[in-house]
Amino acid sequence: MISAQGVSLQFGGRPLFQNVDIQFTPGNCYGLIGANGTGKSTFLRILSGELEPSRGEVVVTPGERVAVLRQDHYAFDEYTALETVMLGYPRLCEVMKRKEVLYAKADFNDADGLLLAELEGEFAEMDGWNAEPDAEKLLNGLGVDGEAHAKKMAELDGPVKVKVLLAQALFAKPDILLLDEPTNNLDIYAIKWLEEFLLDFPNTVIVVSHDRHFLNKVCTHIVDIDYGKIRLYVGNYDFWYEYTQLALRQEKDKRKLNEQKIKELQEFIQRFSANASKSRQATSRKKMLDNLQMDNFAPSSRRYPFIHFKPEREIGNEALSVSGLCKSAGGRKVLDDVSFVVLPGDKIAFAGEDELARTTLFQILAGELEPDEGGFKWGVTTKRAYMPSDNSAYFNGVELSLLDWLRQYSKDQHETTIRGWLGRLLFSGDEALKQARVLSGGERGRCMLARLMLSGANVLILDEPTNHLDLEAITALNEGMCEFPGVMLFTSHDHQLMQSVANRVIELLPGALTDRRGSYDEYLEDPEALRRREAARLHT
Repeated sequence: MISAQGVSLQFGGRPLFQNVDIQFTPGNCYGLIGANGTGKSTFLRILSGELEPSRGEVVVTPGERVAVLRQDHYAFDEYTALETVMLGYPRLCEVMKRKEVLYAKADFNDADGLLLAELEGEFAEMDGWNAEPDAEKLLNGLGVDGEAHAKKMAELDGPVKVKVLLAQALFAKPDILLLDEPTNNLDIYAIKWLEEFLLDFPNTVIVVSHDRHFLNKVCTHIVDIDYGKIRLYVGNYDFWYEYTQLALRQEKDKRKLNEQKIKELQEFIQRFSANASKSRQATSRKKMLDNLQMDNFAPSSRRYPFIHFKPEREIGNEALSVSGLCKSAGGRKVLDDVSFVVLPGDKIAFAGEDELARTTLFQILAGELEPDEGGFKWGVTTKRAYMPSDNSAYFNGVELSLLDWLRQYSKDQHETTIRGWLGRLLFSGDEALKQARVLSGGERGRCMLARLMLSGANVLILDEPTNHLDLEAITALNEGMCEFPGVMLFTSHDHQLMQSVANRVIELLPGALTDRRGSYDEYLEDPEALRRREAARLHT
């Protein structure tokens, strides 16, 4: 068990948390959520012991092990993937090293023999003989093939490193597992494996994630950070969301009633305060008014942007035809004879393990790249807008205020109009004068969504649109995509977004393509799609 007792933390005199008392018990998975900047990762660092609180303490049951998913991708570059995983159990690694030293001693004596016997006993208690097979099993489960096990971490690419570090956190079978964005850079198969692992995990898990499907699947509790307070809710993310939305509606209703009462009391006081016969009654009403005005209705710090894509015109009978598309990138062929037809009303989720293949296809369809072979034809009634996964070219080195940056994409150049669009995306007041080049990843994402909304396009091409967005923006985007009446080609690591938006799934496989109408979950469970996916893997 791990608990925070009276924990407070201040940064530069500003309190981030105040008097936090919370207990995390075995057998439960806690999803730690909050708006950007509320301190989710910071609180996780306090729980892990990496950061000292200003006041209070974190208490861990004596003898229990805490494991943390590390975000430093370069810390283990000198070790192989398999060694890195095993380093997740430091005591086991220490015992193994000490055993090796003793067995290698030329002048082995009785004291060494006694120490070795103790170490062997401890090694057996830690199930050391199965340590290497267990580490390999974790790597295989996360999709890291056997060939990569012996490679140095420095030789592995980013997504594979993430999987190795995740396997490291899981390896020691800790009593308390702390995970900060564990699904980042994981493919759908690795995420599903992790979900099943955590569902069977008998100890305590505390996880920070922006993946709503993941939070719904694994969490038994939600821990919400808001206004420096941390509140615990039983249930998964959807339960928390519906509960808080209901509470917000009730609060608004209560506020409206109170506003009406205040108005009536103010009118009464104004009318009778000078009337001697009514003065006592007026004084009584004045006290009631003071009490009503003292009520502290603290709204949530969360703000949901308004995201709504409105096409200027409907699409005719033809949307898009792709025929025999081929393209090489990164020294290999990523698209090989890709052909499909898009019909009006299609919302197509593009899946597959090769992110470069999807991005390359989107860049070609958006007119940013030329294919090596084959071609495509858009319908004459289509108007397209593209949101790339990497938007740095739109902001880096751009010497424009946010107001002037968005003005570039608006037909109506009036400042009031531009500020209105910025306000929808939560940029209000002086925030509109910020320099575009200094925006955070999440702010850039919201700007790109404003650009899309201004386009009036009836075809949207979205490459990982949830990148860097917080849960509130992802929820708003999800709703906007569901309501969009045009054609949509998109890909995302957000399972819930893929499931709720798509009515068709195209998976780009090595040397093949699978196309199926229906939802994303139906596609994932389709035996034929599974067979073709496995055949493509064997082919490579």
